Amino acid sequence: MSLSIRPATAADLPLVAALIRGLAEYEKLAHEVRFDETVLGEKLFGPRPYAEVAIGEIDGEAQGFALFFHNFSTFEGKPGIYLEDLFVRPEARGSGLGKALLAHLAALAVERDCARLEWSVLDWNEPAIGFYRKLGANFMDEWTVMRVDGSALQQLGASARFSAD
Repeated sequence: MSLSIRPATAADLPLVAALIRGLAEYEKLAHEVRFDETVLGEKLFGPRPYAEVAIGEIDGEAQGFALFFHNFSTFEGKPGIYLEDLFVRPEARGSGLGKALLAHLAALAVERDCARLEWSVLDWNEPAIGFYRKLGANFMDEWTVMRVDGSALQQLGASARFSAD
């Protein structure tokens, strides 16, 4: 068995979309998937990519992915990598592909002089939590994720006032 990690290309868009849907099903969030595949392709592979995708393969067959982007730590004065999604198909779990994807991102973080690699995990996902703990990941218990989306995002954005100085 051979594991390999490669960057996704625009030709991988149907694969990336399928892997995102697979993750959503696993997380019991399939009802939350609303992306338009054309727009997703534009945001990932267009003139201004907002995120990157690494494809994990076993014996040349795609079995997982990691979607990530850069953030920035003001305290460290350096960028970081935020892992938005990590997914390995059920039949490929236990192969080492998940660890290989995370190791790939850690290597990119080191290569890009990043201060950290971070992500969120659903609190019910005990298999993932155990896996991450074995890799040395720390819980950030003192932090709570906040989000503004949908109509609240529209309303907040509409309330912006800018001066033309």
